[in-house]
Amino acid sequence: MTFKIVTAALMTFAGAAYAGGHGMAPMVEAMDQAVAEGTVSADKIVAPANGWLVVHRTGEDMKPGPVVGYAPLRKGENMDVTAILTEEVAAGDMLMLMVHGEDGGMKTGIFEYTLGAKEDGPIRQDGELVMTVVTAQ
Repeated sequence: MTFKIVTAALMTFAGAAYAGGHGMAPMVEAMDQAVAEGTVSADKIVAPANGWLVVHRTGEDMKPGPVVGYAPLRKGENMDVTAILTEEVAAGDMLMLMVHGEDGGMKTGIFEYTLGAKEDGPIRQDGELVMTVVTAQ
């Protein structure tokens, strides 16, 4: 009986370790798209925790600029996530779609980030921002 309990415990531990080490890495998938309707979408986002898809303006330097939209994310895989744009975006403008966390703010579920702040700030995977850049059409 003790052997069965120890074996079951080891198998449970091994399974949890495998799942933890082989989960989907945080990521954003999106393509260049029309924004004439005032929205921008990501096809797929994997978030390590509840947080936000944040749309930043960017340029050739690929640095995140002002926030022009955001949408909530749940932990795990999120499909077809759409953010409403809060400013005019013209064809040819580059947009950085980035995963932000829900940490450090005063209120859960309220997007509190401003450029450079720590509240609801960007997450990193291996030191890199989790994002992709699309061009508005």
